[in-house]
Amino acid sequence: MARVLLVEDDRTIGEVLHTSLAQHGHEVAWHTHGRTALHDAANQPCDLVLLDLGLPDLDGTEVCRELRGALPACVIVMLTARADEMDVVVGLEAGADDYLVKPVPLGELHARLRAHLRRHSTDRSQGEITLGRLRIDPAARRVTVDGTEFPLRAKEFELLLRLAQEPGNAVSRETLMADVWDAHWFGSTKTLDVHIATLRRKLAHAGGPDPMPEIATLRRHGYRLEEPEG
Repeated sequence: MARVLLVEDDRTIGEVLHTSLAQHGHEVAWHTHGRTALHDAANQPCDLVLLDLGLPDLDGTEVCRELRGALPACVIVMLTARADEMDVVVGLEAGADDYLVKPVPLGELHARLRAHLRRHSTDRSQGEITLGRLRIDPAARRVTVDGTEFPLRAKEFELLLRLAQEPGNAVSRETLMADVWDAHWFGSTKTLDVHIATLRRKLAHAGGPDPMPEIATLRRHGYRLEEPEG
């Protein structure tokens, strides 16, 4: 069971999602406006956010950015009627971890949520990983650089952790999508590219005199996390 923040202004869709989530044992807080959802997020933690991008009071991508700031470790899933890939990329860059295009198939929705929650549970059973200045603590879902907190979004953390489990080894796109998102991923793998690009920028701008691990692109295959020399 998880606490889910549902942000959806369409009453018909909202009622269907609220009922289905509750039937699966989740505690659901349903909001029809971005401002009330942000107030809720600031006052009570949650595990997952289902966020409609077409809200009546605030731009959905701005709500996503603010939710990400308030809930750095929470999974944010966009609900969008905008099937255009650029709209999806904008949402991912605003802080979302995943997306579903309306009308939302309930089977796919619950499969995604189970996968996200399962990975959070699995992370807590793993030991710490140290790569140069970088330390990953799966149990606390915490990354530090030289002992200082290195903030990452939920999917950025899981992606870095998966690559760090095999430093120096090639990890295929298919493996990353299956392990970090879902073995039965339905959408475009563009979400992987967006998250890799953001994670790469954050590693490059970590600061300090010594090098950080780098993510190498292996054309037509996947990615490899390269340990810093020395």
